[in-house]
Amino acid sequence: MASSQMASATSFKNPKLISIPDVEIDKHGKFKYILVKVHDPDMDREFKHIVRGSAKAAYHADIYDQVVAQIEEKGLDCEILGGGRIEHEPAKKSIKIYGYSQQYGQADHSITHSLLLRKYKDYDQITWSNEGY
Repeated sequence: MASSQMASATSFKNPKLISIPDVEIDKHGKFKYILVKVHDPDMDREFKHIVRGSAKAAYHADIYDQVVAQIEEKGLDCEILGGGRIEHEPAKKSIKIYGYSQQYGQADHSITHSLLLRKYKDYDQITWSNEGY
């Protein structure tokens, strides 16, 4: 399976995966984010990607620590695929995705971009770049 897929073909049928929101980021501001691959250990090759971001996190690992607990309590496994930063400006209907995590490396911002486009359908501008920190 190509790593740039947002989810496996059958993940939309899996109740455990459906119960995990695709995107949970702060309502506004500049903050760290992580891209996580969530998979069901009971269903071979069923997975989906999720985005989590928060200004409360001093490190990308702080976000991951919260995510792992939520994922595992639903009987799922996850792995972090990298991180970066998000600038969310709801007044301008704009989101910028960029940068990387020193600990986890750079997320595939194109996957993050696709997930954010699905959640923020009414936004005028959602962009990504591999530049910056």
